[in-house]
Amino acid sequence: MAARISLLAACAVGLAVALSSVAAYVTLRAQLHDRLDSSLLQRASQASRTDFVSKATLLNIPSDFLGAADLRIFLISSGEVIPADRADWISPLSANERAVADGSITQNLRTIYRDGHEYRVATVQAQSGTALMFVQSAEPIERTLDRLGFVLLLVGAGGIVAAALIGLAVGRSALMPVRRLSAAAEHIARTEQLKPIQVTGDDELASLATSFNKMLVALQASRDRQRRLVADAGHELRTPLTSLRTNLELLAQADRRGGLAPHQRDELLTDVTGQVEELSTLVGDLVELARDEPLERTPEPLDLADIVARATDRVRRRAPGVTFDVHTNAWWVVGEAQILERAVTNLLDNAAKYGPPGGTVTVELDKGQLDVADQGEGITDRDLPMIFERFYRADSARTMPGSGLGLSIVRQAAERHGGSVSVRNSKPHGVVFSMRVPGRGEDRAAPVQDARAAVLAQRPPASR
Repeated sequence: MAARISLLAACAVGLAVALSSVAAYVTLRAQLHDRLDSSLLQRASQASRTDFVSKATLLNIPSDFLGAADLRIFLISSGEVIPADRADWISPLSANERAVADGSITQNLRTIYRDGHEYRVATVQAQSGTALMFVQSAEPIERTLDRLGFVLLLVGAGGIVAAALIGLAVGRSALMPVRRLSAAAEHIARTEQLKPIQVTGDDELASLATSFNKMLVALQASRDRQRRLVADAGHELRTPLTSLRTNLELLAQADRRGGLAPHQRDELLTDVTGQVEELSTLVGDLVELARDEPLERTPEPLDLADIVARATDRVRRRAPGVTFDVHTNAWWVVGEAQILERAVTNLLDNAAKYGPPGGTVTVELDKGQLDVADQGEGITDRDLPMIFERFYRADSARTMPGSGLGLSIVRQAAERHGGSVSVRNSKPHGVVFSMRVPGRGEDRAAPVQDARAAVLAQRPPASR
């Protein structure tokens, strides 16, 4: 990357220097030639108005003097070039120069080449139908331009080299945070130590490093949750497995000694069956919480009131001694029926389990908020903030059956559908669990083809 930056800087400077040099060279060349032409025309015009313009005068000027002055003077009269012994310098005459001598035009400029050298020829109208011609070499101008071109070439080459070196240094300096970030990523991949990197400056690379550190923090939090989930799952699974193994060993020992009484055997098998059911529920909850996405997503328009009704009927059969007072209004959502029904069922099961025997569970659904209230002892202020955490169980609930995952599933289902959950104690006693799911109260469903897009738009990123 630093080499590419250096090459890019060198190319940019080279292009700028080349364009500037060409512009300077062309501009200076045009100015020098314009000055030479102006000087020739001015001197020729001044000379044409004096007695200098005569055949005798020109013939008496030594040729060595004219050569030393780098200026050659000719007179055109009646198509004849004077002095004739040097006429080959400008022969043949151009049509414009003849026109100047005839008086058709006042002046003319042209370039001639002799012995590889460039000369400028200025012709002006003189007296008595003649024309005066001044010829001067442009060699000094070309030498000046050659020196200028050489200087520009050296300066340009030096500028390109300097730009390449500066670009290389700047590239290495600018990419230092990227190298640190790359080294940190390689170190993390090699050691699995999620240590944030040092952030310096406030440019885009510093912002990238800050984002990388945030990713590391999120990854560390995810790893901590995963470790806690594994540890808690091992702890929760150990209890029913130990009890199940103990009962099975007791049953095997009893069979070897002649067997148990029928009622004792039935009690033991009932206990084993309950433990298997508890273990199955725990494993199912763990699988549900451990994955980010279900195996198959089937969002569809749903009336949350129907889901509440089905969940209530199911829990009534499991808790026949509890009275359910249900009041619901239609609330249409776009979601997954199985996940929402499981969440509502968990809320109702929780209320039935922790309420008093023969108590009443009040269920109200209005404008997308489902409130489930029991008549139990309530939750302490210390336990309220943690009640929806995985495997968290209040001290008063540790003797009750359950995995401590039901309310976590409720929160995950609500957040999956863009909603939220909350809990509060009610007076004089009892607890109210609330789950809010966005939707609308119209008595009709949204088009099924828009269901998937609606769920994905409402649902925040899943957490593990």
